[in-house]
Amino acid sequence: MQTIQSIKMRGTTICCVRKNNQVAIAGDGQVTLGDTVVKHGAKKVRSIRDGSILTGFAGSTADAMNLFEKFEAKLDEHTGSLTRAAVALAKDWRTDRYLRKLEAMMIVADAERTLIISGNGDVLEPDEGVAAIGSGGAYAKAAAISLVRHSSLTAEESAHEAMKIAADICIYTNTSFTIESLEF
Repeated sequence: MQTIQSIKMRGTTICCVRKNNQVAIAGDGQVTLGDTVVKHGAKKVRSIRDGSILTGFAGSTADAMNLFEKFEAKLDEHTGSLTRAAVALAKDWRTDRYLRKLEAMMIVADAERTLIISGNGDVLEPDEGVAAIGSGGAYAKAAAISLVRHSSLTAEESAHEAMKIAADICIYTNTSFTIESLEF
């Protein structure tokens, strides 16, 4: 018999698309414990700072909530600078004994840039304005890149369509999407 501590929690796809003066982050709502779906409508995407910054997380829900709080604190420390706050969070995440045990990744975006933040100390700015993380991240990213290159869809529409494609392929991704967007 498996205990809850020995069962791996899975179930997230987050996709961010930047196109034509708009950035959008979409996330699915599925949370899986082992081989069982325990929640269909989790909200893994948020708009913060009066809608000027978008965030999305993949990984353990409790870990992600902790990271959201820490990221907002870093934004306060660095007068709202997305890049400086992301670098500071990644540094703390990698070096702090407690934080480095967190199992999650984040995508953050504002009017100027999109960043992926990981517990390995990575702060990555993706090519082509497309970023995706989580179990269906590779599928969503491939679909989003194709949509950005070959369609007239908006960033929000492209993120939505990419998530639908990921949900058709990844068993840990559902179609209960949350999408936040920012126009600039």
